[in-house]
Amino acid sequence: MSDPAPALRRTKIVATLGPASEDPGRLRELIEAGVDVVRLNFSHGSAEGHLRRAALVREVAAELGQDIAILGDLQGPKIRIEGFSSGSVDLRQGQEFVLDAELGASDGDGSRVGLGYKHLPQDVSVGSLLLLDDGKIELEVEAVDGTRVVTRVVTGGKLSDNKGINLKGGGLSAPALTEKDREDIMTAAQMGVDYLAVSFPRDSSDIETARSLLREAGGTGRIVAKIERTEAIDNIEDIVRASEVIMVARGDLGVEMGYSTVPGLQKRILKLTRRENRVSIIATQMMESRIVHAMPPRAEVSDVASAVGDGTDAVMLSAETAVGKYPVEVVHAMAEACIGAEQHQSALRAFRPRIEDDFENIDQAIAMAVMYTANHLHVRAIAALTESGATTLWISRVRSDIPIFAFARHAETRRRVRLYRGVYPVPFEPAHMDSQAGYREAFDRLHERGAVDNGDFVIFTKGDREGVSGGTNAMKILRADV
Repeated sequence: MSDPAPALRRTKIVATLGPASEDPGRLRELIEAGVDVVRLNFSHGSAEGHLRRAALVREVAAELGQDIAILGDLQGPKIRIEGFSSGSVDLRQGQEFVLDAELGASDGDGSRVGLGYKHLPQDVSVGSLLLLDDGKIELEVEAVDGTRVVTRVVTGGKLSDNKGINLKGGGLSAPALTEKDREDIMTAAQMGVDYLAVSFPRDSSDIETARSLLREAGGTGRIVAKIERTEAIDNIEDIVRASEVIMVARGDLGVEMGYSTVPGLQKRILKLTRRENRVSIIATQMMESRIVHAMPPRAEVSDVASAVGDGTDAVMLSAETAVGKYPVEVVHAMAEACIGAEQHQSALRAFRPRIEDDFENIDQAIAMAVMYTANHLHVRAIAALTESGATTLWISRVRSDIPIFAFARHAETRRRVRLYRGVYPVPFEPAHMDSQAGYREAFDRLHERGAVDNGDFVIFTKGDREGVSGGTNAMKILRADV
């Protein structure tokens, strides 16, 4: 048996496209640095701009011979203040400050500001705590007078235009899908997003509505639920089951529930997503200092390592790559941090068979059998011939450092599995796979990637009926002869 090949990075990287990264040359560098999924943020830009960016991602990925997924991220309800005539004001502790739903969009001053979220007066009461600008400003409600919310500044500071509002403990009634979101879903379908993220969902019905709208528009992308409000935590199990992917959006979640609760919530949510065979993303402030600084502090590297150790499928970069000074460098740093964490997580190799579970599908049973065998036979790689990617998802839910290669003929499937932890897409036509020549070609593909050498064991999974999604019903163990 050969010596082990250099470790592949199992944790995937999602990077947000923006002014700092949407140049074709820079995008090429980002993908070469390790980006697996490109996020398009619908909170900024026009439909035409997003369609152009999506086309650019497809073009550059094709030039590089890579299957890069696109994630469209809906804005969700705009729970924000309006603007100030001077652009910003300084709020002092103890002063009165009014939030007025009827005030003009740019008429704010040192004593009051308008509301982009017009329903705030109906959602708060005396004693409610409002957190503005990611919790930097704290206001306590003293009175509600029609459209006016009269507050006292608890924690002051500089407040500028259009900053977000959170109600401590949750309870804002804003629906998850706005009219803008519904229009953006049409755009997302047109550009063929692989994943669609729903911002601020309250329960599973928000997820189902988004999926229905996307399907009606002709889209086939999977739905990502962004967990960022208290109500979502209250309904977390239903949301997880209704979604294909869960994103732990730690910024707003931390503001509403308290930052001290976030690490525990992160672990709980990731454990739940893995139990339910769902995919996970950890987002917000992963390497925020690198927006303006070249080197990440140890705390940020430790944060990434913690997410990797908790078993997340992917980590996400937002402003770091969208508007930061060092977009390519931050992707390199993220990739290095992930690999370092994976190499020092002894638990990653641990296999814990779910012997108490009853399998709903044959491909689930095959997946568990594959991973049990792989970990006890010292298998070098797993090659899954797949139509939809479902089998690779089941296999990847078991924590292991054995790489899983998704041999798929459909580009859509290859892009989708790019988000799965430890799964690597390979273009492959499954015809005649039962022949010696077919397996020889598969071994050649693995050898080209440095995944196998002479004498290595490889497990193949496939279905008897070609072209049937979810039809994996067999596994085969072969020794490489390349």
